[in-house]
Amino acid sequence: MKSYRKELWFNTTGRRQLINITSEVEKCLSESGIKEGLCLINAMHITASVFINDDEPGLHNDFEKWLEKLAPEKPYSQYKHNGFEDNADAHLKRTVMGREVVVAITNGRLDFGPWEQIFYGEFDGMRKKRILIKIIGE
Repeated sequence: MKSYRKELWFNTTGRRQLINITSEVEKCLSESGIKEGLCLINAMHITASVFINDDEPGLHNDFEKWLEKLAPEKPYSQYKHNGFEDNADAHLKRTVMGREVVVAITNGRLDFGPWEQIFYGEFDGMRKKRILIKIIGE
């Protein structure tokens, strides 16, 4: 069995941002040479997420509004975590959106359903953060 590992780094311009990373993951899969197996993509920071969904701007706006209703950023004082930091909401948003995804690899391609794309979700940005891509298979 082969194994491939790569880190991708992001530095978002805003506190919250969704980035389609499907093409970067596909490049990693091509580099790996693996044709059949599994691809794990996970956020390496507790205030970021990796998830699969549709790349549709209206849906992304809905995510932003929904997450902000579930865990509003302000007032910062509503969270006990916010002592030295002001990112408790980002921790909660990450919990809802998830840490990682696993995608099957079939015939050297990511085996997606219709419209599925991979996203990096940043909820406490404007600093350098990373995701891990781990691919195993033959």
